[in-house]
Amino acid sequence: MDTSIQHARLVKTARIAGLWYLLLAVSGVFGFMVFHPRIFVGDDPQQTLNNVIDLAPVARTRLFFELLIIVAQALTAVWFYKLFCGINRWAALVLAIWGTVNAVIIMVSATSMSAIIDIAGSSFSTPREKIIGVQILMGIIANAWSVGGLFFGLWLLPMGYMVITSRSMPLWLGRILIAGGAGYLLQTCLNCAGFQSAYTGMLVIPATAGEFWMIAYLLVYGIRAVPVGSRA
Repeated sequence: MDTSIQHARLVKTARIAGLWYLLLAVSGVFGFMVFHPRIFVGDDPQQTLNNVIDLAPVARTRLFFELLIIVAQALTAVWFYKLFCGINRWAALVLAIWGTVNAVIIMVSATSMSAIIDIAGSSFSTPREKIIGVQILMGIIANAWSVGGLFFGLWLLPMGYMVITSRSMPLWLGRILIAGGAGYLLQTCLNCAGFQSAYTGMLVIPATAGEFWMIAYLLVYGIRAVPVGSRA
C-alpha cells in the first residue's frame, strides 16, 4: 500500500480516537462537575436519598453520563489499539486491555448508582433500610473510582511509551502522559494508605494536561508519519 494512503488512514483513525476521547472527557466533566454534586452529598446518605427522590430526573441524568463514560472509555481503548497496533502491537494491546478494565471499573459505579435509584423508589423498604443501602452503595461508588485510579494511571503508561518510542507525536506529550500515569498510581496508593489531602490531587495534574493535549493533537493533527525504524 502507498505510504501516503496508509498515513491518511492512520490520521483518520487518530481523529476518530480523538472524538471518542473527547466524548470521554466531556461526559466525565458533566457527570462529575455538574450533576454528581447535585445528587451525592459526601458522607450524608440521608441527604443523598432525599436528592434522588426529589431530583429523580437529575439522578437519572447523572447515571446516563456514567454510562456514557463507560461506552466512551471502551471505544477509546479499541480505537487506540487500532491506531497503534501497527507501531507496537504489544504496547497497543496492553493499552487496550487496561483501558477496557477502566470501563469495567466504572460499570461497578454505574451499577451502584442504578441500585440507589431503585432503592429510593422502593415501597418495600423502610426509611432506615433505604439509608443503610444508600450509604453502602455510596461507599462502593467512591471506592470504585478511588481504587480504579490504578488503571486510570496504568493505561497512560503504554500510551506515553508509544508516543515517545515511535515519535508519532510530540516527545513531551509522551513524557507528560507517563508522569500523569505515575501520578495516578501514587495518588491511589497514598489515598489507600490513609494519606488523603488536597495536595494529593495535584499528582494527577500532569495526567489531565496530557490527556487534553492528546485529545487536541489527535483531532487537529492526527498522527505523524512513523519512521520505519521506530516500528516494533
